[in-house]
Amino acid sequence: MKVGIIFGGPSREREISFAGGRTVYDNLDKSLFEAVPVFVDSLGNFILLDWQYIYKGTIRDFYPPVEALPESEHGLQIYLESLGELSLEEQDRIIARAGKRLEPNQFREHFDFAFLALHGPYGEDGSIQGLLEWYHIPYSGSGILPSAIGIDKVAQKALLKQHGFPTPDYSIISYAAWQDKQQRRQLFDTLVAKLGLPLVLKAPHQGSSIGVSIVKEHDFAAFEAGVDRSFFTKTIYKAQWQVMGEEQQVMSMKQLVDIREGIGMPVVLEEGTILYHPEDLLRHINHTFANNAAETITLTNVEHEQQILVEAFIQGKEFSCIVVQDEQGAPIALPPTEIVKGSEVFDYRSKYLPGLSRKITPINLPTEQLQNIRQACNRLFENFGFNVYARLDGFITNSGEIFLNDPNTTSGMLPSSFFFHQAAEIGLNPSQFLTYIIRTSLAERLKTGKDTIRLSSLLAQLDKAIKEEQAHRHDKTRVGVIMGGYSSERHISVESGRNIYEKLSSSTAYEPLPIFLTGSNEEHRLYTIPVNIMLKDNADDIKEKIQHFEQGGKAHPVLAQIMKEAEGITRKYTGRNLQEPQRITYPMLKNLVDAVFIALHGRPGEDGALQTELEKLYIPYNGSGIRSSQITINKYETNEILARHGVPVAKHAMAYKEDWLQDKEAFFQSIEAEFAYPFIAKPADDGCSSAVKKIKSRTELEAFTTLMFRDMEELDTACARTLSLGFKEEFPNKAGYLVESLITKNGARHFLEITGGLLTRYSPDGTVSYEVFEASEALAEGEVLSLEEKFLAGEGQNITPARYAADPERRQRISDKVKEDLKRVARILNIEGYARIDAFVRIYENDEVETIIIEVNSLPGMTPATCIFHQTAINGYKPYDFIDRILKYGIERTKMKAEI
Repeated sequence: MKVGIIFGGPSREREISFAGGRTVYDNLDKSLFEAVPVFVDSLGNFILLDWQYIYKGTIRDFYPPVEALPESEHGLQIYLESLGELSLEEQDRIIARAGKRLEPNQFREHFDFAFLALHGPYGEDGSIQGLLEWYHIPYSGSGILPSAIGIDKVAQKALLKQHGFPTPDYSIISYAAWQDKQQRRQLFDTLVAKLGLPLVLKAPHQGSSIGVSIVKEHDFAAFEAGVDRSFFTKTIYKAQWQVMGEEQQVMSMKQLVDIREGIGMPVVLEEGTILYHPEDLLRHINHTFANNAAETITLTNVEHEQQILVEAFIQGKEFSCIVVQDEQGAPIALPPTEIVKGSEVFDYRSKYLPGLSRKITPINLPTEQLQNIRQACNRLFENFGFNVYARLDGFITNSGEIFLNDPNTTSGMLPSSFFFHQAAEIGLNPSQFLTYIIRTSLAERLKTGKDTIRLSSLLAQLDKAIKEEQAHRHDKTRVGVIMGGYSSERHISVESGRNIYEKLSSSTAYEPLPIFLTGSNEEHRLYTIPVNIMLKDNADDIKEKIQHFEQGGKAHPVLAQIMKEAEGITRKYTGRNLQEPQRITYPMLKNLVDAVFIALHGRPGEDGALQTELEKLYIPYNGSGIRSSQITINKYETNEILARHGVPVAKHAMAYKEDWLQDKEAFFQSIEAEFAYPFIAKPADDGCSSAVKKIKSRTELEAFTTLMFRDMEELDTACARTLSLGFKEEFPNKAGYLVESLITKNGARHFLEITGGLLTRYSPDGTVSYEVFEASEALAEGEVLSLEEKFLAGEGQNITPARYAADPERRQRISDKVKEDLKRVARILNIEGYARIDAFVRIYENDEVETIIIEVNSLPGMTPATCIFHQTAINGYKPYDFIDRILKYGIERTKMKAEI
């Protein structure tokens, strides 16, 4: 069956939709479905997308294409709507660079079923559902009416009350009423008197917590800013603007035009002029304040809300619950998940970046209250007429009162989302859950009485294919995917491991087994884990669950009840039941798998220790061998070896804790004598930007050293503040750290940071050959690339291929030189399998190229948004193809060693 995945769209949640569409594209069972990517741009055009663009980090990385972008003096990123009023011909030229325009009447030529991964207005409000019904295309999820209800928070409030559900008291502020600035303070006082404090402000047609603020105190300024945020309007004050420097103004502009945190573009001015491009807006603000008497400028997004919802704050535990249907159409509420967050609002970053919030499933409550939540969710699902699945959010108070709010007919589809997290509790991995969604949606569309014969035939074909797949499941190569670890990179390792697991589980060739590693350098502890534990929120949650079972704990009684209710679903799509975690040894691993994929980062994994154990038992594995791994884990040793071979690296030195303890002042002076501020300080054996800091002063150096050499787990808050550590940012403690000179432009005409991937294969003569990919240009918002920019969908920007020069031929010549430099590094270090090499590139007037190596990653991050997949796509490898090549190399290497 051909499945059109419809993703992207015009809404403010388009980046999460884009990342979710990629998840669906990768996880559809390849033995059952052919995935067809249908990208929707922000003007509503449907595009049959060239598949390689799916693996870009963000929409802005490829659309609109670079050639269509006007010059941006300040590097402000834009979406298509910022190009102004485009003619149909202009739109077609842009579309042609990314794929082929699809008209809705052409849908049936390209796919049999539409999987909707759109979010927000146009995607969850019945619009796309109505369009697809008109053109006789069955689609996933709820129908037109429940979708329209699911998008409108104001309409939901009336329906909740009508059906007898408790709901917080609320009021509405209309956009017209908000324009009367003289009445705003009185409005605030009235709302506080009616609803109390805190007040919750919501944009009624948005998701992902966009346009949500909480006003905790009787603070009119905070209330006014929050209401503006929900309406997507912003007032800029001359006095505040003019005291900012240019850099601060540009940063402020970036926040302002951000479609999630700001108001987005285009904006309309008070006199009605529409500005499309952020650069035009920046010029307008500066010109107005420099030449006019105006003290303020008010900007409003062209798609602002017409009213906003103001609710009384509910004090209680926040939860989210996915409800699915069984084959008879009865709702089954999956185990509700508690959201434990570090701020009042479960915001965009907390939802989508691993480790920033915790999802506890099931919510920690007495069994009776858990069942009450499930019953309420089932009842709401039926009362609102939802179909197939829905996500219902709510609160439960200390007294046990349940408030349901914000029911969603579409859920986020990132690997870490509730959507997959809760489905795993009934034993379904992401691939199986997507099959369930498609099969159940077909059955729901059949109930409408439209296209009965065609839909019945599609359903029968799918049921037959599902049975055949179950019969051949044991014919696949068994791959143990080892994830976790005990370093500061353990959460990212779990994301990488899950991604590998999911790519393999949807394939026709491999049967993956998730394996969690914990313990210490002295003792590796390995556990096979079921899918529901693998999809826990992060590495620490997985470890906690394993310990629960090791200490004699059992599955929660509510989980056991849900498993019984969902037995028909589990049996149909998996053919087996969930198991408990099992401790295994390396010899036991040998009997369980045919090969291993190491998805660990840092120690262990990249240091040769795990490779040593696997080689003893002739278990094939991915990545470099023992000695090469031992070298590349140590950035100092890597630098030393490369420098001896004449490869440019930063000036470097190790700083040791024992020297610091002996004489702190002498310790700092010795560093300052060798390295001028600013310089880089970082762990010598961690990656993922962990604790990489640009040190600009003695104060920062002291803070960095104090944290790195601390004896306890807790961070000194003053030092953390000095280094501007982010929320929940981990900082390792080590016996030494690496100091490097800051790599700068140094007279080059062009200077950029790149990251380049590579893949190895055996030549016919048995020698290793290298395929080096086009490198990505890494753009950092701050001083170094952040965790978010590397791993959070929609954050950061990686330009692939890197922009070495404007002229295509010159760019390619320079790129070929850089690739040769990276290949030379790989040969010197004897890298095998695959790797990622980070570097700075200086390009001088005569096109002389200097590639300065930063670090080598022998097991690079394999999260869904990582830029190595952008690079492999250019060479024709989808992520699964790339992973398949990596595994095959490891299997061939072990076979050759065994023969010797």
